[in-house]
Amino acid sequence: MINMQTVYFENFKFDRHSPAIRISGFVYFTVSIIIIMTANSFTHAIIYAMLLIAFYFFVYWMIIKSQVAFSLTATHFQQHLFRGGWIIKWNNICEINQCTLDHHGWHQPIPWIGIRLKSYTPYLESICPRIISEILLNQRGLLFLGIKQHPEYRFNFEDIVLDSRQFISDTGKCYTGLQAMLANRMKYQRRLHGYDLFISVSDLGMGRSGDELIGLARRYIAAAEPDNNKKD
Repeated sequence: MINMQTVYFENFKFDRHSPAIRISGFVYFTVSIIIIMTANSFTHAIIYAMLLIAFYFFVYWMIIKSQVAFSLTATHFQQHLFRGGWIIKWNNICEINQCTLDHHGWHQPIPWIGIRLKSYTPYLESICPRIISEILLNQRGLLFLGIKQHPEYRFNFEDIVLDSRQFISDTGKCYTGLQAMLANRMKYQRRLHGYDLFISVSDLGMGRSGDELIGLARRYIAAAEPDNNKKD
C-alpha cells in the first residue's frame, strides 16, 4: 500500500485568539456596557445584561455547531460534526462522484458529493447515533429532488422519508430504530441518485471545490488495500 499522508480540513477555522475575534468581542462588550449604563433602572440593567450574555453564548454555540471537518488518512475517510461523526474505510467505497439531476437528457450538477458503499454494515456500526436524525432531516430536500426525477415514488414521499421498517444488512444483522431509518434512507437514495452517503459542497469551506475532494478521495481509494466486502 502506498503511504498516503493524513489530510485534515474544515469548512472554516474558528480561532478564539485571532485578531478579528478579539476585535469583535471588544466591540460587543463595549456596546453591551453602553446599553447597560443607559438603562432606566438597575432592574433593567440586570435584564439587559442577562439578555446580552445569553445572546453572546447563543451566537458562539451556533458558530461552533456549524463547523464541519474532514479527515483523510491512509485507511479511512471521516467526517467530524458538532454532535459526532461517521467513518468509512477507503476499501468500502466503490464510487465517489458529483451528484447530478437529469434535466431533459442533460445531467445538471447539484451541490452534493455522492458516495456509494460496498457494504452498509461498517458505516451503520461506526456512525454516531446522535447525528443520524440530523442527517435524515438535512437531506430531506435531496431526497425530494430525487423523487421528482422518479414519478413512481412521488406519491410515497411520506412513507419513504421516515421509513422505520427493520433493515437486514448484507451480513445478516437486523437494524431497528434510527439505524434502520438511516439504512432505508440510504437504500432509497441509491435508487434515486445512485449513491448512499452525501456530502454538501458547502461543508468543504471556501477555496475547496467538490472536484478537488473527489479527485483527492479517488487517489486514497486507489492506494488503499483491497477488500472483499460484499455489495449491499
